Amino acid sequence: MGVTVRVVSYNIRSLRDDPDAVARVVRALRPDVLCLQEVPRFGSWWWQRRRLARACGMRVAAGRRACGLAVFTAPRVERVAREFHLLSRVPGLHRRALAVAVLRVDGVPLIAATTHLDLADEPRLRHAGEILARLERARARHRGPLVLTGDINEEPGGQAWGRLVRHFQDAHAVAPDGDALTFSAADPARRIDGVFADRGVEVLGCGVPADPELADDYPKATDHRPVLARLRL
Repeated sequence: MGVTVRVVSYNIRSLRDDPDAVARVVRALRPDVLCLQEVPRFGSWWWQRRRLARACGMRVAAGRRACGLAVFTAPRVERVAREFHLLSRVPGLHRRALAVAVLRVDGVPLIAATTHLDLADEPRLRHAGEILARLERARARHRGPLVLTGDINEEPGGQAWGRLVRHFQDAHAVAPDGDALTFSAADPARRIDGVFADRGVEVLGCGVPADPELADDYPKATDHRPVLARLRL
């Protein structure tokens, strides 16, 4: 039968909008694994992460101050290990990274990773290649199915997105469930956030949940809408 896991990718814009709305959205989506981008990294950054995790009924499993990435997990999920990798520096641009949480969901292994790629084409494509190499090594070390999430800053059909889907399933393209468009939350027009799963993972459904009760909170929470993937390991 396998184990079903709910994975959410969400850019929370450093909690500059309404942190309570972020927590309400997350609680409504009930993720087992929450992969975040643009987590606060200045001021009381650690306290803000811990407070958000508690508000969501989750705990921090991976991530560092640099580059604003974090993975939260639900109580049923055990963290086995974690990794954090800075990607190559590009002068004049924000530093990019990859956060990895090695997990067990009801005893079944899962490697969950999150990233946030650049607005510029060349660094975005280069970093996509670096991420694939890092994840291949993580898979060899930890021997589990892998799920990559992130704000790709590019739509399907772009070079970086295409590089990722040559190695992973684009979960929404495989099993669309809910809305496709993730940006902006106030006026959705682009699909730039995604969940990418190993070929051996069964995608049950993926998309932005079209829940009327969340319609008001999406634009209050942040400028991106969350992507929920239901996966069978």
